Amino acid sequence: MHIHSTDESPTLLLVDDDEDFLNVLAPAMAKRGFFVTTANSAENAFEIAQLDAPEYAVVDLKMSGNSGLVLVRQLASLQAGTKIVVLTGFASITTAVEAIKLGATHYLAKPVNADEIVAAFEKKVGDDAVELAVNPLTVNRLEWEHLQRVLAENDGNISASARSLNMHRRSLQRKLSKIPAKS
Repeated sequence: MHIHSTDESPTLLLVDDDEDFLNVLAPAMAKRGFFVTTANSAENAFEIAQLDAPEYAVVDLKMSGNSGLVLVRQLASLQAGTKIVVLTGFASITTAVEAIKLGATHYLAKPVNADEIVAAFEKKVGDDAVELAVNPLTVNRLEWEHLQRVLAENDGNISASARSLNMHRRSLQRKLSKIPAKS
């Protein structure tokens, strides 16, 4: 799907497996001056990007097939200057750090609106005035973070991660499918 703004519009690739989200965000980003292309999987998005690397990309982290982290690495390798914002409903420190290391410009937790995404694209430096957490992470949140770190170390392979954690694969999948505990 293409939503055209003007001939001089910067190109934006929106990638999310939630069609409703794409149908709302695409026109909103076009109104903000982007030439928008959408994809509903990391694989489809990479095919589109290989034909014409986007200047901007918004990538969902958790999709069926390849994760958004794989796509971030692929997009950054196609064109180093692509500004990539990773969106997720399952935010974790581990995935945020990995997304930035792989080439993302910013990482935002859903729900998010078009103005927040545009602001993330424009953000060039970190904010040293951001509030520091007063309370330490809960035990459940620490477990979630650890599972995410091990999963990242195993390139998203559930079976290898389960072996490294010395747990049954289905148990790991069950833990990963739960919404992470609040910080």
